Amino acid sequence: MSTTPALDAPVAARLSTLDRLLPVWILAAMVLGLVAGRLVPGLGGALDAIAIDGISLPIALGLLIMMYPVLAKVRYDRLDTVTADRPLLVGSLVLNWVLGPALMFALAWLMLPDLPEYRTGLIIVGLARCIAMVIIWNDLACGDREAAAVLVALNSVFQVIAFAGLGWFYLDVLPGWLGLPQTALDVSAWQIAKSVLIFLGIPLLAGYLSRRLGERAKGREWYESRFLPKVGPFALYGLLFTIVILFALQGDAIIGRPLDVARIALPLLAYFTIMWFGSLVLGRAIGLGYERATTLAFTAAGNNFELAIAVAIATFGVTSGQALAGVVGPLIEVPVLVALVYVSLAVRRRWWDGVPTRSAQES
Repeated sequence: MSTTPALDAPVAARLSTLDRLLPVWILAAMVLGLVAGRLVPGLGGALDAIAIDGISLPIALGLLIMMYPVLAKVRYDRLDTVTADRPLLVGSLVLNWVLGPALMFALAWLMLPDLPEYRTGLIIVGLARCIAMVIIWNDLACGDREAAAVLVALNSVFQVIAFAGLGWFYLDVLPGWLGLPQTALDVSAWQIAKSVLIFLGIPLLAGYLSRRLGERAKGREWYESRFLPKVGPFALYGLLFTIVILFALQGDAIIGRPLDVARIALPLLAYFTIMWFGSLVLGRAIGLGYERATTLAFTAAGNNFELAIAVAIATFGVTSGQALAGVVGPLIEVPVLVALVYVSLAVRRRWWDGVPTRSAQES
């Protein structure tokens, strides 16, 4: 993936050729996965035969490959400037752990009042805050990599601490208070911690060691000008591979129930749009620069579909409506957030160029 481009370049020119055609590659990956899942007998069973923490091994490998290059780009010696940015950290916590789950709960009940399984699945998606793909979207939109690393790590800690409690609150307690049907969610903190350790801990450690050892051996200039350009494209390769496998595994469910998928998609579309634009406006209002405001928006809008799918399958079964809702999550999230990458770059000039921001003044 390319480094941050010049501000006066056209939006399309700010991305490499590989990045610029990303919507085409993603659409092709979705179609390829759906076709393979339908035409190759036993493919789904073979792909799902071996799992890591409830996630198919090929998907797990794709996620790890996808995240490593971006985390290898992070300048870990700059993280202290992010941790000192209290408005960014507080804003992220409020958006991710107060407003995000509440918004998904409201949208699920408003749009799916007659479909309890899908409604429950969407609420679980809303509780699983993003620790994986958001790093890709943030990097493509030229967001702050160091801020993304800190916010993802913060989300990971709160995910371990708060996920089970919030699941109990939004599926059992709050519906009871409102006189609505209740659902139990039995998920342990250890189950969530394992997901975080595998899908964030491994690539984070690999990225950190790559930078430390690479810079120590050959210097920062070699690391950033020679090593990173070679490993950078593997982030998109991993993303596309993950999408192909995911849709190959769930192709029958997606193709077999198109109307259900459409109904699940509506609250997801509303959720991603509201969270992203609302977070971007908040970032601008509190004086964040473009890079950190964009990072705030993507980390608030994205969701951890790996965890949501794993929890739904473990609790309700692989063929359940809850699991289907989890699968539809990335089906909608991927193209929507890719589109928002382009929107983010387009609004940069209108909202930020030439306008002093708090982060710029502090630097």
